Amino acid sequence: MKKEHPFDVLSQPAQRALAHTGIQTLEQVAELSESEFLKLHGVGPKSIHILKPILIENGLDFAQK
Repeated sequence: MKKEHPFDVLSQPAQRALAHTGIQTLEQVAELSESEFLKLHGVGPKSIHILKPILIENGLDFAQK
């Protein structure tokens, strides 16, 4: 069975935005602030609400810049 990727829970546009910018890991997401993350084309507030608990569950969070 294929292991689920953390980004699979995001919308297709948000997944494409992450792929387009080369972001492949939660650690890379955590390097961005919430406002930087929202600037990615295809990413909206819902993506933050989905990813933030996943980041925290993995000992990460959005950067404070």
